[in-house]
Amino acid sequence: MSSLLLAEQVLNGLQLGIMLFLMAAGLTLVFGVMGLINLAHGSLYMIGAFAAAATAAATGSFFLGLIAALAASAAAGALVEVTVIRRLYARDHLDQVLATFALILIFSEGTRWVFGSFPLYLSIPPVLSGPVTLPFGIEYPLYRLALIVAGLAIAGGLFLLVGRTRLGIRIRAGESDREMIAALGVDISRLYTIVFALGAALAGLAGALVGAIQSVQVGMGEPVLILAFVTIVIGGIGSIKGALVGALLVGLTDTLGGLFLPAAFALFMEPSAAASTGAALSSMLIYILMAVILILRPSGLYGARA
Repeated sequence: MSSLLLAEQVLNGLQLGIMLFLMAAGLTLVFGVMGLINLAHGSLYMIGAFAAAATAAATGSFFLGLIAALAASAAAGALVEVTVIRRLYARDHLDQVLATFALILIFSEGTRWVFGSFPLYLSIPPVLSGPVTLPFGIEYPLYRLALIVAGLAIAGGLFLLVGRTRLGIRIRAGESDREMIAALGVDISRLYTIVFALGAALAGLAGALVGAIQSVQVGMGEPVLILAFVTIVIGGIGSIKGALVGALLVGLTDTLGGLFLPAAFALFMEPSAAASTGAALSSMLIYILMAVILILRPSGLYGARA
């Protein structure tokens, strides 16, 4: 196995991890502040991808598509929070799961009704197309590299927002004691809407960015949602830092597992059997990783201890 192939797969793992972070950050904010299990988060990812693809097709601008993805997913998130989610805060988690699962079906069928059953395609902008040569002769797609850089910049901005701004103070206070900040005069309903819209915007942005390297289709958010839940469980529910570390761990484990396991099994198995066995086991690695971390740290890597 060449070092260039290994370096390329590490970058692929970082890119997957950064996109998972954009999903998981909103999910962990919503759960940490509101105590809400939101299964419809993947649908907001899908809405962002469809909004970006439709806008880019109509205007010819990929970057206007990104703006449309942010606006559409944030608006959808705010609307859902005001009309549906707000009635679920005092309910138990089973009611939340059932209600947000119903939202998945509504969003999927609504998207299919508006855009049809056929996938849409979002083209990479010419300025970001083609490969770029990195140190040591590594050639890597410029767009995927831009995703890594943009994701890290968004992560830095999110850390500053939560840690250094008045809104961030309210978010952290709402996570710790929502009754107290409500008693101090903070409009808790407005805060919840802002947090939910922020999480939705991050999910929609992730969907739009990933939509340029895969097809945009109905149901594309559900597989990513599962990985996002794994990510926040590994990192610790409610922790933005944990979401970033967990996302990078999941991305690298998934990518490098698919690279190393078939090669390892090929040392003592036939190539075809090694490939199938390695592929099957590599898809289980992130869940094995989650189980090991939960055994060692039941609250996750950066979760608050009871």
